[in-house]
Amino acid sequence: MKGLTQRQREVFDFIREFIRINRYPPTIREIASNFRFSVKGSYDHVKALEKKGFLRCHENRSRAIEIVRDAEADKDEVASVPLLGNVAAGKPLFAEENLQGYVQVPAASLGASTHFALQVKGDSMKDAGIMDGDVVVVTHQNTADNGDIVVAMVDEAVTLKRFYVEKNRVRLKAENPKYPPLYTQNVRILGKLAFLMRSYT
Repeated sequence: MKGLTQRQREVFDFIREFIRINRYPPTIREIASNFRFSVKGSYDHVKALEKKGFLRCHENRSRAIEIVRDAEADKDEVASVPLLGNVAAGKPLFAEENLQGYVQVPAASLGASTHFALQVKGDSMKDAGIMDGDVVVVTHQNTADNGDIVVAMVDEAVTLKRFYVEKNRVRLKAENPKYPPLYTQNVRILGKLAFLMRSYT
C-alpha cells in the first residue's frame, strides 16, 4: 500500500473487509463510527483514498464506495537486486568489487529466493531473445535442469548458456549458431535465469 498513511491503510482495510463480509460497501457514517471519526474526518479519508487511486466514490448515492485497486495486490512495491559487472578470470562473481549498483524490479516477481543481475555482453543468446545490453535477473542456485538457461562458471570464466547434462560431460549451448557448444566436466552453476530487463531508450 505504497503512498498511504497508516490511518489510510486502516480505513482501506476496513472498507475491503466490510465489502467481503457484507457484499456491499460501508457508508461514510459507518466508517466514522468504526474509527470514532467525525463524519467529515471519515469523508476526508475516503476522498484521499480516491485521489490516490484506490477507491471510486459515486456522488449522491448511498453505499457508493468502490475498490478500484487492491493495495494487497499492488505491483508498485519494488526490490533492489545487486547488479554485478563483467567478471575477470580468477575474480569470484560475488566479490564486492564486481558490484556495479542495483536494479529495481517488482518485488512480487522475485519470491523468497536470492537474486542477482548481470548485464549481457555479446549476442550468443540472441535466439533465446537475450540481446547485447540486456540485464538478466538470475535466481541464485547451484543446480539446474536440462534446458535451463544458467549462469555458470567454467575455468574461472562466467558464461550465460543453456544447460544440458550428457553421459560424461555437461554441454553449455549458445542460442546462436555462430557459437559452438561448450563441453566440460568442470562446471559450477551459479544461478538460473529468472527474467530479463531491456531498456528501449
